[in-house]
Amino acid sequence: MRLIKITILLLISFNVSFKVISANDLQNILRDNGKIIFIRHAYAPGGGDPDGFDIANCASQRNLNSEGIEQSKRIGKFFEENDIIIDKVLSSEWCRCKETAKYAFNNYETKTFLNSFFSQKFAHNKDKQMKELKGYIINWDGKKNLILVTHYVVISEILNMSTSSGEIVITDRNFNILTSINTSNN
Repeated sequence: MRLIKITILLLISFNVSFKVISANDLQNILRDNGKIIFIRHAYAPGGGDPDGFDIANCASQRNLNSEGIEQSKRIGKFFEENDIIIDKVLSSEWCRCKETAKYAFNNYETKTFLNSFFSQKFAHNKDKQMKELKGYIINWDGKKNLILVTHYVVISEILNMSTSSGEIVITDRNFNILTSINTSNN
């Protein structure tokens, strides 16, 4: 019976904003703060990076479209409506991640360890980035919640899970998954 109620709640929640879990459940998860909140960048049509990709030139990259911008704004609204206390927002240097962070939270800083290593051009960075990400978390004071706006490959590598565009995954400091929240309208 509980599974049926949860399933119904999930189905209903996809049509009304995107609260997959109740505010009470979310508050219980985030009660002690110190959580790591991974967010895969919002919807940017296409896959991978275009030929001629230049990290310093957003015009050469896949970027958020209007759907991705709206999804980013919903992410920010979700955090605001649920009074989620944020220490800081860190983003990949890729423009689609920075745009997600900007539209959702306004203030953010970039970290190279959150960059994509999907393409051959950046694949050699994977091990270094994962080591730096883990080191950052070990040294982070954890008094509030840390948001990491990044890519499918980073989340997949560190958490061994698939994510959709704009999906939120909340973990503890040991990268144990506590919950995930799908923010798409589909």
